[in-house]
Amino acid sequence: MELKVRYKGNVVILDLHGRIDVNAATLIEAVGQCLRDGYCDILCNFEMVEFIDYMGISVIVIAYKEVVNSQGRMKICCIAPHLKQLFSVVGLDRVMEIYGTEELGLGSFKEDKIIENIQKLQLRRRFKRLPIDIKIELKNKYDKAVGSCKADILDLSAIGAYIYGCNKFKLGDELVMKFKLLPTAEELELEAKVVWLCDKQIQPHLHPGMGVEFHRISGDVQEKIIAFIERNISFMSSDE
Repeated sequence: MELKVRYKGNVVILDLHGRIDVNAATLIEAVGQCLRDGYCDILCNFEMVEFIDYMGISVIVIAYKEVVNSQGRMKICCIAPHLKQLFSVVGLDRVMEIYGTEELGLGSFKEDKIIENIQKLQLRRRFKRLPIDIKIELKNKYDKAVGSCKADILDLSAIGAYIYGCNKFKLGDELVMKFKLLPTAEELELEAKVVWLCDKQIQPHLHPGMGVEFHRISGDVQEKIIAFIERNISFMSSDE
């Protein structure tokens, strides 16, 4: 595999040529160098990629995880239909954003920034976080072989949670969560995505743990979580 580097503003474009297989570690090295140079938005152009095997998929996943763990974004553009089908088979199309053209890929980074700024402003105004201990049951939405896991929510908001005590899942996994907001007996079932993993060396007291973001949450369920948080925050404040 050959690789060329281009720059468009704050985005690095990696033009990949040839085969992505076990000998394609150049991609991991290039991504690492981009991150060290301060570039966290990376667009991989697959227009000249002719072949990817399952070892190549592993190389792409390693590079992607390195970017995400550095709070960056890695996306793909111009991938051939037969290779896009491979991404679908292994589920990578549910994790990575894929665009038909380089222009669309570059534009998505600008849109992300705009949406991110709006969301941060909205979240600061609307959503509070509640430190609490809630028992929870988790399972992978797509991979039934992983099995369920019992853990604890230690931090809850209307858009996500920090979950402690389970290390079965990886970054990007989509989960089904079940838990109760006492004193009610109603069990809530939500979909969520793993967006952050605790680093054992940096935060040993929080390991194993992960941050999840709720997906496709209904307004009714979200309002129940907000009401639960407000009620408990008020109770904690009155105790103080």
